[in-house]
Amino acid sequence: MPTSFLQTSTLRSSPRTLATRAIVAAMSAALLTLALPPVNAVAQVARATAPDGGVVLNFVNTELDAVVRALGQFTGKNFLVDPRVKGQLTLVSETPVNRDTAYRMLLGALRMQGFAVVEADGISKVVPEADAKLQGGAVTNTGRGDQLVTRVFKLNYESATNLVPVLRPMIAPNNPINAYPGNNTLVITDYADNLRRIADIIASVDTQSSVATDMIEIKNGIATDVAALVTRLMDPGASGEATNRVTAIADPRTNSVLIRASSPARTRLARDLIAKLDNPSSRATNMHVVYLRNAEAVKLAEVLRGVLTGQSGGSGGFGGSNSGNMLGGTSFGGSSANTTGGFGGTGNTSSALGGSALGGASSTGGVGSALGGTTGGFGGTGTGTGTGTTFSGGGATVQADATTNTLIITAPEPLYRSLREIVDMLDVRRAQIFVESLIVEVTASTAAEFGIQWLSGAGNLSSTSSGTGAFGGTAFGGAGTNLLGVAANPASLGNGLSIGITNGSVTIPGVGQVTNLGFLARALESKSGTNILSTPNLLTLDNEIASIIVGQNVPFITGSYAQTGTGGTTASPFQTIERKDVGLTLKVKPQVSEGGTVKMQIYQEVSSVDSATNTAGIITNKRAIESNVLVDDGQIIVIGGLVQDSVTGAVEKVPGLGDIPYIGGLFRYDSRRRAKTNLMVFLRPYVVREGTPNSNLLIDRYEYMRATQARVQPGEHWLLPDLKGPELPPRVPGEGDPLPRANSQGMVPTTIPRDMAAIMAEGPTTVLQIAATPTENDAQLTARRVADAGFNAYVEPGEGQVWYVRSRVARDMLTLDTTLSTLRQLGYSAEIVTRP
Repeated sequence: MPTSFLQTSTLRSSPRTLATRAIVAAMSAALLTLALPPVNAVAQVARATAPDGGVVLNFVNTELDAVVRALGQFTGKNFLVDPRVKGQLTLVSETPVNRDTAYRMLLGALRMQGFAVVEADGISKVVPEADAKLQGGAVTNTGRGDQLVTRVFKLNYESATNLVPVLRPMIAPNNPINAYPGNNTLVITDYADNLRRIADIIASVDTQSSVATDMIEIKNGIATDVAALVTRLMDPGASGEATNRVTAIADPRTNSVLIRASSPARTRLARDLIAKLDNPSSRATNMHVVYLRNAEAVKLAEVLRGVLTGQSGGSGGFGGSNSGNMLGGTSFGGSSANTTGGFGGTGNTSSALGGSALGGASSTGGVGSALGGTTGGFGGTGTGTGTGTTFSGGGATVQADATTNTLIITAPEPLYRSLREIVDMLDVRRAQIFVESLIVEVTASTAAEFGIQWLSGAGNLSSTSSGTGAFGGTAFGGAGTNLLGVAANPASLGNGLSIGITNGSVTIPGVGQVTNLGFLARALESKSGTNILSTPNLLTLDNEIASIIVGQNVPFITGSYAQTGTGGTTASPFQTIERKDVGLTLKVKPQVSEGGTVKMQIYQEVSSVDSATNTAGIITNKRAIESNVLVDDGQIIVIGGLVQDSVTGAVEKVPGLGDIPYIGGLFRYDSRRRAKTNLMVFLRPYVVREGTPNSNLLIDRYEYMRATQARVQPGEHWLLPDLKGPELPPRVPGEGDPLPRANSQGMVPTTIPRDMAAIMAEGPTTVLQIAATPTENDAQLTARRVADAGFNAYVEPGEGQVWYVRSRVARDMLTLDTTLSTLRQLGYSAEIVTRP
């Protein structure tokens, strides 16, 4: 039978004190005895006292509610027990304990049973541990033992978001940890003793990094060259630790090298290396070879030419077709005092890279006819077949070698240093701009027609017979709707509802024998709509042109010629044809400012071939937008909004008769048509300054195409062979991405198996299925929400119209338990995915 004991310790004291404390001990024993069920617990009290009123606890398999009530009377606390808190509790002390120790022992025993005590407004609530965080409680930097409290940690150096996955395994699965990036703060609810340990860990991690920096002035060499050598020599390589890496950056303005290392020792090593490299050159020469990393040698030589001689080439527009506007200029180079051509010819010319020349019309040599243009260059007497560009001026000679992308500069040392400073400032990595566009065109048209036509004849209508005759009628509309046309060829009847009355056939002079159609009524109502959605995306360098064309190359007849041969026949006919692109065209030239804003020159065109025919040639419909805009990085703008709403009405009638009220409709043909077109273009530029965002954009587009390919694959057929098309292979995952799957077939969701050892033996990672949705959009939305919670989530198409949201985690017991508990706490039905 379960029993409970409350005993006091025995100490020597005066008779009066002994009597008084014996009475107190007896009353306490009586209260505890009343608090316990009489059938399951027995209270035995030793009539002894202790100076601090301590008691010996001896509750063995006692009802939890009774233990809480008894200790509440002993400690003087008001407990409120949740109805869901049930079970038996064992609470034993070998020596007398005071009230504070008894309370802490109760908290520990409840924690082992999965319950917690939350103190608020003088009431101690005993609730399940999972709900404790919702019951209020103190927000404090202190706390006792197993007391559940909330604590706020303000970080000074480390990122709060980055620390969440580090601290999550150290916190109870039912207790939350959240990061607030706004002021770099962590909010954690957990037991006080564990929060003290977490505080020590955060204090150890949240420290200023031991990064040493230094600035070294270069006296003899060039800072850019020295920085490149130091970076290469002190690079730890792929197998080295990142903490040993030394970063050396050149400052061309002061001809200095900035060093950043993980320790002062590495900084001293780099400083000594720079001192050895910064020695005067022993070569008595003024020739220097400059290897460019980002800029183009030929274009940079043109800039230096302008600096030294005050002359430079011009610049044109976007190049391309026959118009002279921004996006359709005649060349990239334009025309100026020293150049007459550029990149790209005009119209249908066959030039390659050159118009007239890269240089002015007054010089010869350089890049010439070998690239498709005439001779020209920066001086000299070259034949136009070389690959370099040379000029002299201001006491310096600059040779550009396009093959190795280098500049060969011959100049005195002071002039060379000035030119080199210009080269280093211009030879920088330019940002890239990823432009997302959404082109929406909606067209709706409605047409209605109604008319009645008559035809009647009497007498002899044949031209080969004698006698008189007469006929008359009304004929409206075009081919297929005209009464006479239908009478001659009933098969040409137009669309819509047509009702007629015929009576044999009749011969009409000049027309022939036709069906005797005496009456024709026609009614037609048509509705049509077009919804075109295009999403072209472009990635281009800063201040460079990018274009995309999706459509057809349609031939247009521009002329024809034919000779008249013997007997009036046509001899040697021919036609001249010009082909033009018809479809969707988008051209963008972005320019990034230092503040992150993007200036874009935009030309967007939507063209199509009209279904109507014309004897003069093909008719094309064209809608174009040309604009210059200024937009912030990642901001969405809309240009266009072209709305066209046209209403057309036509009435064909017999004069006089068609105007008669009511019966006038018998002698009239009415038609109406309304068309509405709406065109809008949405653009959003992203500035890509480093490689990581670029890879993220690549991954997003790559996974989108993989999902699209999987969605359009033909399904299985009981008779036809399996003609499954090729699919993109799984990409190589980057850092922090889920690992590729060897085979995605045959994966079925199951509940968590009882034998965890079998799971652990399958491989290094575990696939968790977080959700299954009927659409891809819902799956992508769920994956983003899971990613915001700190997990790597991805979307995988399943069989049928099912999309799975899954994640891969390390295959160990602690990580699995923590991840599953956290996901279920967030409301997801997380399951382990195994192979059958």
